[in-house]
Amino acid sequence: MTLNGWIQIALYCAVVLALVKPLGSYMTRVFTGERTFLSPVLGPVERGLYRVSGIDARQEQHWLAYMGAVILFHVLGFAVLYAMLRLQAVLPLNPADQAAVAPDLAFNTSTSFITNTNWQSYGGETTLSYLSQMLGLTHQNFLSAATGMAVAVALIRGFARASTGTIGSFWVDVTRATLYVLLPICVPYTLFLVWQGMPQTLSPYVDATTLEGAKQTIALGPVASQVAIKMLGTNGGGFFNANAAHPFENPTALSNFVQMVSIFVIGAALTNVFGRMVGDERQGWAILGAMGLLFVAGVAVTYWAEANGGSVLNSFGLTGGNMEGKETRFGIAASALFAVITTAASCGAVNAMHDSFTALGGLVPLLNMQLGEIIIGGVGAGLYGMLIFVIVAIFVAGLMVGRTPEYLGKKIEAKEVKMAMLGILCLPLMMLGFTALATVIPAGLAGPANAGPHGFTEILYAYTSAAANNGSAFGGLTANTLFYNSTLAIGMLVGRFFVKIPVLAIAGSLAAKKRVPASAGTLPTHGGLFVGLLVGVILIIGGLTFFPSLALGPVVEHLAGSDGQTFAAGG
Repeated sequence: MTLNGWIQIALYCAVVLALVKPLGSYMTRVFTGERTFLSPVLGPVERGLYRVSGIDARQEQHWLAYMGAVILFHVLGFAVLYAMLRLQAVLPLNPADQAAVAPDLAFNTSTSFITNTNWQSYGGETTLSYLSQMLGLTHQNFLSAATGMAVAVALIRGFARASTGTIGSFWVDVTRATLYVLLPICVPYTLFLVWQGMPQTLSPYVDATTLEGAKQTIALGPVASQVAIKMLGTNGGGFFNANAAHPFENPTALSNFVQMVSIFVIGAALTNVFGRMVGDERQGWAILGAMGLLFVAGVAVTYWAEANGGSVLNSFGLTGGNMEGKETRFGIAASALFAVITTAASCGAVNAMHDSFTALGGLVPLLNMQLGEIIIGGVGAGLYGMLIFVIVAIFVAGLMVGRTPEYLGKKIEAKEVKMAMLGILCLPLMMLGFTALATVIPAGLAGPANAGPHGFTEILYAYTSAAANNGSAFGGLTANTLFYNSTLAIGMLVGRFFVKIPVLAIAGSLAAKKRVPASAGTLPTHGGLFVGLLVGVILIIGGLTFFPSLALGPVVEHLAGSDGQTFAAGG
């Protein structure tokens, strides 16, 4: 570890924190329908969209109607994207003459992008046309991110309102999230990326002759526009197979830093939106504080593990840290930081290969996802994922003092706790259940490239990434098979909708409740005591649920590495 590395990490945290309040203030005005500096330009566009769609912006929805709109929106998005991938060969803007995507891969990919997972069992530049990339995938990058923000805002309204049967209009929320937040940031962001050297073109691939005289095909395309929303919307789907490690997708150290900031910025700012809308900004800062503690701890462990190099490298007398699978233009610090950010934020973009991390360095990204979308998390999903744990923490505190738990003036009762537990338990069911299946049947065992605990981790990481709607790949797993495409898609669907539905049920239940005035026995939820309780509950639930699987994977690999034992591909 170096001073320069820690300065990079500290600068990153400072920039993100500096953006929380101004962006949070702006988004609060957007989602409460107040006038913003963009209203004179975008207001007529918004109203025009409502007129064309037949939407009454003043008509709010019950939580069941809101949920129905969310599901309908995703079903239609899936159908359009699936058809586009299957018909790719006969559609325009296909300069490389890419063939139609196979049915199981098209199913997996369509599911992946509508759920904001962006898991990729394919190489983008060798599988998809320009039209599929920019109209199919980029389009869903915007809409899946906006949907997550809409659901988070609906839950915030549940806490902020009292004695009402509605939680807002999904159609209004998703329109405003796209029109006022995502698009205005992505336009200048795309131009910045082009300035940094990222392609944005519809020209065909270029053939070049190398110094050795061999012919090389250099893939191009409308890259910058997809990368901007893939990072800002915590989607993570790469235009190229190497994702953010590819020089056309992440050309410079500055582009790398800005991409890392954009992954966190909306998720972090939504905590401020929460505080403002419930009338107490301290509540938002407390939630961000809990997220920040978990994030900083993860960065410290990962950076230490990669800078130390691991027991295997040290046993051979190799010093200087673990640079395998990392780009020299980023180095160990920026690679370790990116790995923790992308898995903490449920983004899934990678600028280094996690499969090449040390055992303990790879454990942290895996654990980040297993805890659920709570450490900043996906845009919107991170906030409502953390609020699920807040409900559980409040319930535990109520049990300890023997009184009905309360949060922000709302009594937390059996329905809210049951829905919160449903949202929490569906994730390990997918992560661990499918991992167990894949490790005992031939179709699953054919996937990992490595033997022993490392091969087990490759499988565990894939299903964890899918159910957590993260989409990053550990690497080393051949996932483009009928078995993995199907089971991973199921994990993505459950991980997205079996969390969203309970969240909206909680929002509807809380919005209908009366507000209870605080008393001497009310637990303060804006200070360090509550932050500590919340972090403790998260770690206890995560530890009890996932420690056995982590012990079989990265922990065993670390201990075996102390004796110089490795698990090479095919060994």
